Amino acid sequence: MTADVRRVEDNEFFTWLDLYAGYGEFYETPVTDEKALLVWSWITDPENSLEAYFAVDAEGTPIGLAHVREFARPLDGSTGLYLDDLFVLPDARGEGAGTALLEQLRRLAKERGLSVVRWITAKDNQEARRLYDRVAEKTKWVTYDLVP
Repeated sequence: MTADVRRVEDNEFFTWLDLYAGYGEFYETPVTDEKALLVWSWITDPENSLEAYFAVDAEGTPIGLAHVREFARPLDGSTGLYLDDLFVLPDARGEGAGTALLEQLRRLAKERGLSVVRWITAKDNQEARRLYDRVAEKTKWVTYDLVP
């Protein structure tokens, strides 16, 4: 199966929420109502840089989700596209939805003249890493979080 990719529309809150909650469950991070409404407000605000995309099956049913935003790359003198979240329903994994989302993001970055599509993933997320290793280059960078 090959999935199509399209932007999430303003009237698709509950469809988006189902996938977003599934993503939170996968990472054992509950999606509260407050968090969901905040993120949805970012997605639907044209002044906010966060964008959301669905991978949809042949019937048009969303089976995957990606959240992305542009980011500055000062040392490179360019702008990139950062993939914050990528999730595919467990029953749809291995059928091309994740690949379709990543390829659409590659096209989007190219159309916008961006220099890279970048993301991180959990070290133990072996299923996703098999896909990522196939379509992208693993970098030498290590990620840190500094809590305020």
